[in-house]
Amino acid sequence: MHEKQADVVINVVQKYGSRLVLLSVVETADSDEPPSSEVMASPDAVAQLLQNAQSLFTEQGIQTETIEREGKPAFVICDVADEIGANLIVMGCRGLGLTEEGLTDSITNRVINLSPCPVLIVP
Repeated sequence: MHEKQADVVINVVQKYGSRLVLLSVVETADSDEPPSSEVMASPDAVAQLLQNAQSLFTEQGIQTETIEREGKPAFVICDVADEIGANLIVMGCRGLGLTEEGLTDSITNRVINLSPCPVLIVP
């Protein structure tokens, strides 16, 4: 998680007294297509990212809950948001997901289209 993204999350949580749930998704391999990134395919790397994010928010006095799942990231993100009754999904994008070339296949675009709640994208 980049500093800019963390700052946005901290501001939202503090301003609205929100509950913060950190979700990590280990992408399951599909026989037809490779995982969208090496990091998302490694359970250890995903666990480390989750731990780092949790530590960052704890330092700011923000309590977090964590959820770890496996599956296709966009679907898992939206399913979990629905399960926990999320009011907002905050997520980053890797820079090319919202361009015309990457629009149809990006995780970000899929979440925007499938989400049960508003989605805040932080570049």
